[in-house]
Amino acid sequence: MDLVKLNIDGRDVEVPAGASVLNAAETIGIHIPRLCYDPCLSSVGACRICVVEIDGIRNLPASCVTTVTQGMVVRTDTPAVAEARKAILELLIANHPLDCLTCEKMGECKLVEYCYQYGVSESPFQGERHAYDLELNNPFIVRDLNKCILCGKCVRACAEWPGKDILDFSYRGFNTKVTAFGDTSYIESDCVFCGSCVAVCPTGALTEKQMRGKGRRWDVKKVRTTCPFCGTGCNFDLNVKDGKVIGVTSSPDAIPNGRVLCVKGRFGWDFVNSDKRLKTPLIKKNGKFEEASWDEAFDLIATRFQEIKEKYGPDSFGALGSARCTNEDNYLVQKFTRAVMGTNNVDHCARTCHAPTVAGLAISFGSGAMTNPICDVDDAELLFLTGTNTTEAHPIIGYRIRQAHRRGAKLIVVDPRRTELAEEADYWLQIKSGTDIGLINGLSHIIIKENLHDKKFIEERCENFEEFEKTVAQYTPERVSELTGVPVDTLYTVARLYATTDKAGIFYTLGITEHTTGTRNVMSCANLAMLTGHLGRPSVGVNPMRGQNNVQGACDMGAIPNVYQGYQAVNNPAAREKFEKAWGVPLDNKVGLMIPDMFDKANEGKLKAMYILGENPVLTDPNSNHIRKGLEKLEFLVVHELFMTETAEYADVVLPAASFVECDGTFTNTERRVQRVREAVEPLPGKANWETICEMVTRMGYPMNYQNPGEIWAEMASLAPSYAGINFERLEQRGGLQWPCPSCDHPGTPFLHAQSFTRGKGLFQGIEDVPPAELPDRDYPFLLNTGRILQHYNVTTMYSAGLMTLRNEEYAMVSPEDALELNLNTGDRIKVLSRRGEVETKIQITERVPKGMIWMSFHFPNTQTNAVTSDAVDTIAKTGEYKVCAVKIEKLAS
Repeated sequence: MDLVKLNIDGRDVEVPAGASVLNAAETIGIHIPRLCYDPCLSSVGACRICVVEIDGIRNLPASCVTTVTQGMVVRTDTPAVAEARKAILELLIANHPLDCLTCEKMGECKLVEYCYQYGVSESPFQGERHAYDLELNNPFIVRDLNKCILCGKCVRACAEWPGKDILDFSYRGFNTKVTAFGDTSYIESDCVFCGSCVAVCPTGALTEKQMRGKGRRWDVKKVRTTCPFCGTGCNFDLNVKDGKVIGVTSSPDAIPNGRVLCVKGRFGWDFVNSDKRLKTPLIKKNGKFEEASWDEAFDLIATRFQEIKEKYGPDSFGALGSARCTNEDNYLVQKFTRAVMGTNNVDHCARTCHAPTVAGLAISFGSGAMTNPICDVDDAELLFLTGTNTTEAHPIIGYRIRQAHRRGAKLIVVDPRRTELAEEADYWLQIKSGTDIGLINGLSHIIIKENLHDKKFIEERCENFEEFEKTVAQYTPERVSELTGVPVDTLYTVARLYATTDKAGIFYTLGITEHTTGTRNVMSCANLAMLTGHLGRPSVGVNPMRGQNNVQGACDMGAIPNVYQGYQAVNNPAAREKFEKAWGVPLDNKVGLMIPDMFDKANEGKLKAMYILGENPVLTDPNSNHIRKGLEKLEFLVVHELFMTETAEYADVVLPAASFVECDGTFTNTERRVQRVREAVEPLPGKANWETICEMVTRMGYPMNYQNPGEIWAEMASLAPSYAGINFERLEQRGGLQWPCPSCDHPGTPFLHAQSFTRGKGLFQGIEDVPPAELPDRDYPFLLNTGRILQHYNVTTMYSAGLMTLRNEEYAMVSPEDALELNLNTGDRIKVLSRRGEVETKIQITERVPKGMIWMSFHFPNTQTNAVTSDAVDTIAKTGEYKVCAVKIEKLAS
């Protein structure tokens, strides 16, 4: 790296060539004032307050856009510089309200800070002043253009972080202002309310509406924690005043997101303050819930669980952990199920989403997790996205992908829908739903045929290549084109591009896993990556983006029926002996029931009791009528939940849960990063979830006497080698640690399989394409596809007042061609019917779906989409086929 030597304020400094004067000054602790500059944004030199004197330059250049040169001499605080800065500040406040006493930004306003520093209290410049109306017509952001100093940071943040390009400068001269296209308000624009503009605004022009009037900035306590929504694992600061969370703000040092958040992370936290939160235990008596004491609830639970176990045996019980709860909570749930109830019948919602990832990648590589870190997106040369609407389901990763593409990385998107990234992609492969294996086999066929595969990698690091090669030989481009709908020329182009690009990564979500062939789809992705050697180094890999905040962690903790924590098999005698010794009881050696099996057994009358923590299978599981019937047949059901959910309504006992702001512990995000969750306020029900579980289990005669979540983690990690080097003390010192981390001097593992695969050699498999279990036919002519939308997430967001203002009901997507044939308009109500049930919904006519497809989300209780979804499941992981089922439509009278 070339270094440049210069002198700043009499001190010599060496910095990399290309650095700015401002950055060079910061390396020796000299702070130069700035209003438009941000280290995470491009520099424009607009505000001019960062001017400095430089020998040989006649004027005062802006230090943020002036590049250092060899021998440069800089002075940052001369009388001329101070006079210039003071004049700039006087010009700014000449048209700026001086209502600092009541301004929401007081205490964090950079304009106030610099005016104080340079003694500016009023402006000598008099003239016309702006009188813009306050913009209050959206639920999240207050916009006061009278306080805008035209620094442009919001414009650049919108363009360079989410890549939405909503904001820009409009008009000229005195009338110049920052606004959305057509000079519209935020709510009238395409704004996604990520709040990046608010995060960078240096004045009170943009502020958080939720925090308005709730407290001065210096009175607010900030508590760093991890987001409770998708699996990205963003970190942010909870703003706490008087024992209550009043807002969320982001921080540049947060991993993996910096200051970037999505609408849910920045503004969807308010569900924690909902008046619908459960605060006390409830016991159902004569068909109605009555408030009860904790002792009464624990005594009833202990009695009934023990009675049922003694009468029907251990396997009459099943438990569901939760991808929304901490690692420590999930560890306790699986320990309770195995050590106290005597069964391995424990599972959680990974079963409905990424269980095929855990199974498929474990078979192919030996480890069922994302191979590479999120930050590898930044340096990727090609991003292969399949079955993922990333900008809605994992917005922060989606934004990074968009920015990488804008910097020159090639973008390939495989999706039957025209998603945002499909529109921007270099190549959009609009496949027919359920033909993923055929597509990947076809790409592999071309790569092998054209001798583009990595023979050295295959020979040294993989096995069973011959079987794979024999299978894909049958998938000629012409056959695959007919099967998938992708043109032959596109197949050749994409195959060549992926195979010949050095840093090429595969990214997928539920469009791959939620099929009857989900596990085989995952293994096909693994085949493609092994074929080209795109594994074991930065910016490559097979990268499943996990759907919920701690779905990776819940799997890691053993809240699945076949393994203890750290993926140690329950039917492995050595592993079982280790846990029997640690837990002091004999353990079952049979693999337990998965969620679909549990509800099958419940409907058969064989599963008699369940404990469900933070899951709502009535709303989220396929063929929900089957789930309801199973719950009705249970003899005893305990639900541990924040709200009275559709599942909780079936319970005999409901235990109130603590929300993420009331919890202490850890989440593990999609990149295997273990991160701290910190208690910001006291638990609303009076107990943290781990305390409730411990008291419940202790009441059953198996003492759980942990003093804090750190002790729970320590016990867990002592029994799982891949976590042995992770503890709360290290997590406090770092921005999380990525497993495997086998010792306390180990830095964690950013990318997997560097020298060899976890299983030794990567396993190629010959996988044949198999059609979905149920395709459209004469009676049910439409294909229903389902998924998540940006504004919502499973259970909690229904209780966010702000998010519900943005989107409070279902709008099924229907193509213009189908709408024309059925005489439908946007906003019309339809009935969607399948062989399993029916739902009613409004529709949105959009070109994002192809003719013959309807797309719906599963968020809204008044449109329970999973009443119609298929009951077919993946044959290995038992994940439902949410992405394909046959339905018909009936228009309803308006």
